[in-house]
Amino acid sequence: MLLLLGGILVVSGALIMLGGRLFGLSRLPGDIFIQRGNFTFYFPIVTSIILSILLTIILNLFRR
Repeated sequence: MLLLLGGILVVSGALIMLGGRLFGLSRLPGDIFIQRGNFTFYFPIVTSIILSILLTIILNLFRR
């Protein structure tokens, strides 16, 4: 069971990394992006909220 959960986490992480490039989920309005000199900070707060809502809906559908 633990191995299956780890595999699901790895696959979902890969989908999130690739999904941002493929589906336009990167740099949504509301995401925090600061770039100064050689320092870049990116915090995808809105993207995280949207993905959380989508995953909650999908997981609730599978539970029923």
